[in-house]
Amino acid sequence: MRPASTGRHLRALTLACLAVLLAAADTYVVVLVLPNIMSSVGLTTDELQRATPIVSGFLLGYVALLPLVGRLSDLYGRRPLLIACLIGFGVGSAVTAGSHSLSWVVAGRFLQGLGGGGLVPVTLALVADEWPADRRSLPLGIVGAVQELGSLLGPLYGAGLVAIGGWRSIFWVNLAAGLGLAALTAPAPGQRPRRRRPHDLPGWVLLAVSAAAGLLLLGRPAVLTGSVRYGDVYVPLMAGRSWSSATEPLSLVAIAAAALLVGRLLTAPEPLVPLRGLAAVLRSADFPGALLLAGALACIIVMFSSGDPTRQALSPGWPWLCLAAAALAVALIWRERTAAAPLLEWPALRSPVVLGALLTSLAVGGGLIVALVDVPLFARATSFPDSQLGAALVLVRFLVGVPLGALAGGAICERIGYRPTAVIGMVLATSGFVAMSRWGPHALPTRGIAASDVALVTCGLGFGLAIAPVNAAALRAVPARVHGLASALVVLTRTVGMLVGISALTALGLRAFSRSLARLGTPDRLCPAAPTDCPAYDHAARAALLHELHVIFAGAAGCTAAAAVVAGLTLRRAQVSRGSRA
Repeated sequence: MRPASTGRHLRALTLACLAVLLAAADTYVVVLVLPNIMSSVGLTTDELQRATPIVSGFLLGYVALLPLVGRLSDLYGRRPLLIACLIGFGVGSAVTAGSHSLSWVVAGRFLQGLGGGGLVPVTLALVADEWPADRRSLPLGIVGAVQELGSLLGPLYGAGLVAIGGWRSIFWVNLAAGLGLAALTAPAPGQRPRRRRPHDLPGWVLLAVSAAAGLLLLGRPAVLTGSVRYGDVYVPLMAGRSWSSATEPLSLVAIAAAALLVGRLLTAPEPLVPLRGLAAVLRSADFPGALLLAGALACIIVMFSSGDPTRQALSPGWPWLCLAAAALAVALIWRERTAAAPLLEWPALRSPVVLGALLTSLAVGGGLIVALVDVPLFARATSFPDSQLGAALVLVRFLVGVPLGALAGGAICERIGYRPTAVIGMVLATSGFVAMSRWGPHALPTRGIAASDVALVTCGLGFGLAIAPVNAAALRAVPARVHGLASALVVLTRTVGMLVGISALTALGLRAFSRSLARLGTPDRLCPAAPTDCPAYDHAARAALLHELHVIFAGAAGCTAAAAVVAGLTLRRAQVSRGSRA
C-alpha cells in the first residue's frame, strides 16, 4: 500500500465498517423490541404467528435483490450504490418508526432489509477494490469483525434507547445514522468533477418539503396534533373512508411535493438523480433476471420462515411454494442463458474456488444459526428457566468469540493461506458443537467459568476465523468487474444456509423429541394416582427436550464439518483473475 493512498484506504475502510455495523446492529435489535412492536400495532403476545412478517419481511428485503445490488455496484460504482442503500435503510427506518399498523411496520422492515442487505456486499467489494489481492484479507477481517460486533452491540444499544425513548427511538436513530453516513460517503471535495454542476435548487426544495411532510406524518408529534392552530393539518378532508388519511392536508402536501419532485427528476437538464436513465440502468443489470431470482428466494424464505417451529419446520403451503420456486428457477436459468447481459455472469464465476466459497458459506450459515437460536434455548431449559437476561449472557460468550476470530483470521490467512485458516476455524466450530451435543442439565453454571464457556468461545472463534478467508478467496478468484456480484452471492448463500439450516435441524430435533415422548408414555401411566402432578414425567420430558437440542447441536457440527471439508478441497490461493488488482 502506497503511503500517499493510506488516507483514502482508511476512509474507505472506516465507511465500510460503519455501514455494516449499522446494518448488523439493526438486524438483531428487532428481536429485543418485537414484543413492544406487537403491542403498538394491537397484537398480543399469544399472536406471535401474525407478527412473523415483521421478521420475514426484513429477510425478504435483505436477500431478494442482493445480486442485483452487487451487479449494479459493479456497473455503476460502489459509492452510488452505498449511498442508495443507506438512504433506503433510512427511509425504511422512518416508515417503521412512524407506523401504527402491522402492514406499515412490515413495509418499513422490508425497505430496511433492501437497504441493509445491500450494505454488506457493496462494502466488501469496496474494500476489495481499494486493497490489492495479497493485502485485502486483514481489512476484510476487520469488516467481518465489525459486522459480527453489531450482533453483540445491537441489543445493548437498543435496550438503552428503549429505556429512554421507547422502541420507535431505535428507528429514528437509524434514520439519522443512515442519512449521516450517506452524506459522509459522498465524494470528497477533491474527488468531485472539475465542472461545476448546477445545484438544482427547485429539486432540493421539493425534496426538503416532501421529506419534512413525510416525517411529520410518520412522527405525528404531539405538539402539532394537539395544537388548536396547527392540528387541522392532520384532519382528513374526506373522513370515514379507509383511505381518508391520504386526504389529510399534510398528506396532500407530501404527495404533491413528491409528484413534482419525480417530474423534476425526469425533465430537469441536471437533476439531483438522473431518473431518465434508470430504465436503461436496470436493463443493463438484467432486471428481469433479478426479479426471477428474487421471486425464487421469496418462496424459499416464506417456506422456511413462516412455519410454526413447535409443530413443523416448513410453512403449511410448502408444496406449492416449492413448486413455484422450482418454476422460477427454471425461468431464471433460461433467462440467464439467453440474455445479452445476464445478471449472473457465469464465465467470471465458474472458478472452483468461487463455488467452494459459496458452498462453504452455505454450510457456515447452517451451523451459525443454531448457535444463535439454540444456545439461549438450552440455557432457558436448564440453568436459567426464568431469566431471559441470563440466557442471553450465555450467548454472549459465543458472540464475543466471533469478532475476535474474524480479526485473527484476517491477520493470518494471507500468511498461512485461505484454506488452512478456514479449515482450522471450522474444526474449532465443530469441536464446540460436539461439546454442546454432550452438555448435561448442569453444564451451564450460574457463576464462575466452566467447560461450557470454553466450548462457546471456541465455537465463536471458529466461525470468526472463516469469515475473511471465504470472502477473500471468492474475491481473489474473480475479476474486479464482478467483485460486487461475488460478494453478494457469498452473503446470499450464508443467509439461505441460515434459513434452511434452522428449519432442517429443527425438524430433526423435533423428530427426536417426538420419539422420546412416544417411548415415555403419558402422565396417567407414570403417575396414575396424581397424573396432573407427575415429577417423573416432568423430568423425562425435560430430558427429551435436552435430547432434541443435542440432536440439533450434532447436526450443526455436521454442517461445520462439511464446511471444513469443502474449504479444504477448494479454497486454494488461486491466481488473481484478469481484471483484479494485483
